[in-house]
Amino acid sequence: MSEAAEPTTTAIATGWRRRLDPRRGLRRVGGSSIAILQIVVAATGAYAFAAYVLGHPAPLLAATVCVSSLGLVRDARPRRVLETVLGMLVGILVAEVLLLVAGSGWWQLALALGLTLVVARFLSAQASFAIAAAIQALIVMVIPANTPFQRLIDGVVGGIAALVVTALIPRTLQREELRTAAAVFAAVESATRTMAQALRRGDRMRAERGLEKARALQPLVDAWATSLDSAIAIAKISPFLRRHRSELERHDRVRQSMDLVTRNLRVIARRVVYLCEDGAPRPIDADVLTELARGAELIAQSLSDISAEPVAREAVRAVAVRLDPAAILPDGSAGELNFIAALRPLAVDLLTATGMPGAEARACVPRI
Repeated sequence: MSEAAEPTTTAIATGWRRRLDPRRGLRRVGGSSIAILQIVVAATGAYAFAAYVLGHPAPLLAATVCVSSLGLVRDARPRRVLETVLGMLVGILVAEVLLLVAGSGWWQLALALGLTLVVARFLSAQASFAIAAAIQALIVMVIPANTPFQRLIDGVVGGIAALVVTALIPRTLQREELRTAAAVFAAVESATRTMAQALRRGDRMRAERGLEKARALQPLVDAWATSLDSAIAIAKISPFLRRHRSELERHDRVRQSMDLVTRNLRVIARRVVYLCEDGAPRPIDADVLTELARGAELIAQSLSDISAEPVAREAVRAVAVRLDPAAILPDGSAGELNFIAALRPLAVDLLTATGMPGAEARACVPRI
């Protein structure tokens, strides 16, 4: 880990420059490119099948069900897609039954929308889910059809097309999961580097900056969890990702340990702020934290190269076996000793991230 000084403040674009910056839009397009491809293929395929194979004159719902169920969100697990499809089919079914029983009109439209929204809210906590189901019911009530329940068939066709495309054109590819993982490790490295610099200089302002960075880690870990959950779920049905399933499960084990690591870093960051209140440099504390951070860097490398995993394990173990506060700082203050003690759970979690069993990882840390 580099020891170069890190600025405590950064420039942020504001005003018209921020609004006119095309890079943000291009990043959004790039991040949604596979989702866009999924929607286009599924909607077009469902419409063509319903129109040319089933002979439906205007299979609008075959396409709209695909668009609404797939969406542009990162979480494209088959179960989520199926739940959304079923909700929209419920909306279509409610509207079709009302058309047969009560016909069409303004109060029938109101009743269909009301029933659909009630059922959809009962089935899902997502507000967007209920709105999507209501839109399907609205289309059924407003657009006339000669054949009863023909649009329900169109909805089923659209739902099947969405699930097939989810398997054949996986949205959450392994490189996407690795990008989210890399963001977590980069943020961990940045936070620990800032904390180490604060300890080395006795810089309270930098220590507070390190605490801010540590507190900002959780959303990145959550994004990694979402990508992993989606990738693992899709790998179970996708012929293209099935061979990566064991690797994704290994990454999930690392992710669970890194979730604990980020929680421990928040505790450590608060102790760094406390230690830096007197402005005294503490290079020994900084060195120990830096050594553990280097182990985390090796764990990051092991995600794409499993041969780095034993190297990371030995690097962290070499630090863990020395984490006796009294041995490292025989003349240290209570705050310094508590800081070293706070590094012990961090070392254990890093060891489990390398694949070491929890009991063995805890045994590496000396008794105090």
